[in-house]
Amino acid sequence: MTPFHAELKARLVRYCAIDSQSDMDRPGAPSTECQHAMLDLLVQELTEIGAASVTKTSYGTVIATIPGTAAGPVIGFLAHVDTAPQFNATGVKPRVIEGYNGGAISFPDDPDLVLAPEEFPYLAEKIGDDIVTASGLTLLGADDKAGVAIIMTAMRHLLENPQIPRPTIRVAFTPDEEIGRGVDARLPADLDVDFAYTFDGGELGEVVYETFSADFAVVTVKGVSIHPGTAKDKLVNALHLAARIVDTLPQATLTPETTEGHQGFIHAVDMQGSAAEMVVRFILRDFEMSGLEAKGALLRQVCDTIAATEPRARIDCKITPQYRNMRYWLEKDMTPVTLARAALADLGIAERSVPIRGGTDGSRLTEMGVPCPNLFTGMQNVHGPLEWVSVQDMAQATALCLAIAERAGRPSHDA
Repeated sequence: MTPFHAELKARLVRYCAIDSQSDMDRPGAPSTECQHAMLDLLVQELTEIGAASVTKTSYGTVIATIPGTAAGPVIGFLAHVDTAPQFNATGVKPRVIEGYNGGAISFPDDPDLVLAPEEFPYLAEKIGDDIVTASGLTLLGADDKAGVAIIMTAMRHLLENPQIPRPTIRVAFTPDEEIGRGVDARLPADLDVDFAYTFDGGELGEVVYETFSADFAVVTVKGVSIHPGTAKDKLVNALHLAARIVDTLPQATLTPETTEGHQGFIHAVDMQGSAAEMVVRFILRDFEMSGLEAKGALLRQVCDTIAATEPRARIDCKITPQYRNMRYWLEKDMTPVTLARAALADLGIAERSVPIRGGTDGSRLTEMGVPCPNLFTGMQNVHGPLEWVSVQDMAQATALCLAIAERAGRPSHDA
């Protein structure tokens, strides 16, 4: 057990028990009041460990400085405090399974739920590790409170050990990453770093510099509402038309459950309304802009086709950008990736560089001029009740954070 294990466990359990779920239907930054509990706690904890210039911005991001003890680039470390809106995140009861024995993990609040290594092979690699899960009725929130715990633990260690050479470090904890609003337009200037890293990745050794490009689509279907008793030849049921749009889209080739690797998708995430008006929301994902644009064109074509069958209905398809593949910018300047790879080599950790089928705050930051690859935390099965994380993986991520800082503080950090 490293000196970080107990601290990481305590921090993760403390953070995950706090409800901080974001909500795309609510304006504001953060989108939900409950996120302030996490943000305010981090302001308090950063102040207590001796960080400088601790601030919660008007857009809900906590930023602080770890003063440098050596020359070098100014580095940012980021994690997000919100948890995903896709599954229940209220009343999270984190639990630690000490020294995992390799068998199936059951859940006290849902006896039918099972986390089995046969289904999730990465779990089979973690025999002997301390595994943290929720109780079965909620997600855990290791996405990304594992990243928060890792950064906080590493920064506390640096502040208590000024003899460790490191350049100036800036940390930032953002709200609303899960709904694509984690990076405010003011953040790059307020963060003021040469490059940064998000700790928001999965398996041990991940250094990610390629992500999806993403758009968000809202399809609004307005029918003709009338009493069903007198509806003959008059009613236009918006619910039926919305269902036809979803059903007309490819079901066997372009959905998340039928794609992998570099394949993109169109994902219907939400449908709300009535016979009078329906709103269907989609996320569009692809690693290449041409593929993303093609998916948007397909969705519009399907909407137009269904609209043509019923001229009394009004169908509107609005597509807005979310984030872009960070590879487009990082492949022009791989400095932060090279530094992270060297730090992994210092620790003897094998690198896993794979494109992630998702995005991070780093996707937006990179697009906005702050190169920001994503690093592992150990989190697995995120956004659902089978979410789990290994404390040992978190400890290795903490060591990586420190190794990056120390290597960047050397006279030639890329040597």
